[in-house]
Amino acid sequence: MEKKSIIINSVFAVSIIALFVLHFTDKGKQSEAFLVPTSDSTAMYVKLPIAYVNVDTLLQNYNFSKDMNETLLRKQENARATLSQKARQFEGEMAEFQKKYENNAFLSEQSFKSQQQRLQKKQADLQKLEESLTQQLMEDQQAMNQQLRDSIYAFLARYNKDKKYQVILSNTMNDNILLSDPAYNITNEVVEALNKEYTPKED
Repeated sequence: MEKKSIIINSVFAVSIIALFVLHFTDKGKQSEAFLVPTSDSTAMYVKLPIAYVNVDTLLQNYNFSKDMNETLLRKQENARATLSQKARQFEGEMAEFQKKYENNAFLSEQSFKSQQQRLQKKQADLQKLEESLTQQLMEDQQAMNQQLRDSIYAFLARYNKDKKYQVILSNTMNDNILLSDPAYNITNEVVEALNKEYTPKED
């Protein structure tokens, strides 16, 4: 009798699982739920309606992200070149000022103070320029990051209309997901679709 009860319970459990699967597979194109047998032939599990994207891989392979990085690097190089040029010019003027001072070449005390003040102002202006360029680069980077996030979020919203995932997780350097079935990783699919949609702007 006990054995018969166990068999009935097992059949009942399998029936519940079957109903659960039908519930998910019948809802249009909801994320493909499928059954995978385990070592116990009566036990099965359903693929959950979740997925994850490896953000590092996405950013390395998404053309929009690569173009953004190149743009930012060019701006950084231009800022560095501008500062280097002005710094070299300032150093030359400082060296000339020092040489004149050591050789008592100033015509008067007033002339010495005037040139000293001019160089001090130039140094302060150079410092302000460096701060301004650094601030501008930070703002540009934030704006680009926002554009990139908006682009990815907008795409995922459209993408998920058909896929019907309940949750799409982000994963960076395995910070959020320590272990997962590769079947839940949709990174390559997302990158491929993003790159198909992306049209680079002509300079």
